[in-house]
Amino acid sequence: MSLRFRTAWLRVGCALCVALLALGCSSFRGARLYQSGTSALDRGDSAEAIAELERAADLLPEASEVQNHLGLAYQAAGRERDAELAFRRAVALDCGNVAAVENLRVVQAHVGEERP
Repeated sequence: MSLRFRTAWLRVGCALCVALLALGCSSFRGARLYQSGTSALDRGDSAEAIAELERAADLLPEASEVQNHLGLAYQAAGRERDAELAFRRAVALDCGNVAAVENLRVVQAHVGEERP
C-alpha cells in the first residue's frame, strides 16, 4: 500500500471520526436539553420547559419522548393546539408510547370542546 493511499484513507477515517463525534455531541446535547426541559416542566416553569424541549426536539427529531414532554409543556402553557401537534408527532414516531397516546386523547377531547 502506497504512502499516498494510506494518507488518503487516514484523512477519510479522520473525517468520519469527526462526523461521528459531532453526531454524538448533538445527541448528548439533545439528551441534556430533554433532561433540563423535563426538570423545568416538573418545577412548573412551562416557558423554560418549552425553550429547552424545542431545542431538544431539533437535535433529536426521532425521539418520541421529547415530543411527548414538549406537548406537556405546551399544554401547561395553555397552547393546546401546539400540544396536540407535539403529541401527534410523538405517536407517529412511536405508536407504542402509551403516555403520548393518552395525552393525545385527552388534549383532543379538550380541543374538541373549544371548537364551535
